[in-house]
Amino acid sequence: MDYPVEENLKMVRKQMALACKASGRNVNDVQLLLATKTVPLEKLQIAVQAGEHLFGENKVQELRDKYPLMEQSKALEWHFIGHLQTNKVKEVVKYVTMIHSVDRLKLGQVLHDQLVKEQRTMDILVQINTSYEESKFGASPEDAVELVEQLSQFETLHVKGLMTIGKLHASADETRQCFRLLKQLSMQIRERNIPRVEMEMLSMGMSGDFSMAIEEGATIVRVGTNVFGPRYLPDEYYWNEHKKIED
Repeated sequence: MDYPVEENLKMVRKQMALACKASGRNVNDVQLLLATKTVPLEKLQIAVQAGEHLFGENKVQELRDKYPLMEQSKALEWHFIGHLQTNKVKEVVKYVTMIHSVDRLKLGQVLHDQLVKEQRTMDILVQINTSYEESKFGASPEDAVELVEQLSQFETLHVKGLMTIGKLHASADETRQCFRLLKQLSMQIRERNIPRVEMEMLSMGMSGDFSMAIEEGATIVRVGTNVFGPRYLPDEYYWNEHKKIED
């Protein structure tokens, strides 16, 4: 089935507006990030023509392949939203303005070392495993404050907030609790006034739960299938990655 990307975008934008209204928020305070994993270039170009500018990739290979083809529009912004291995850092930082998935000190150190070489900085979000699922990456909620404090020591990294993935195949209440926990953690961290830590962004919510995430304080929602159509692989392939590749 061919998915009408432009019409789907209008529907997602409408749902975002309704969620903002229901929670007393300004729709301009929530960004739509289009998750482009496995999405063919022609669909991305339709989204660009419809006025979208923020895109996120999970896989380094896809980011590398798509970026040059989309580069003709300088207004586009790319974020990396998947698990990042340290041996991919040098390549990823070529393309993105923000990394949503910094989940360990070692990754922060490697990012910092690469950015020092390039004499630049990077905005990052710290990924938290709010669902406590063993198959997911992300720091535990109990370690969140400590990890943010450790990452703040790297002057090339600007911690802008937190990211989480709601519990997959869960009840609405379980998913909502994940989002509420992330919001609570961000408030705890903000109160500490840590240098280079702002806690202004909460990246949470995907196609199945972005309205709920907005109600719980999301400032970035990562939507893919609701715009581009179903993928041939399940969400677990992209989000519940195998820990054996951890470095």
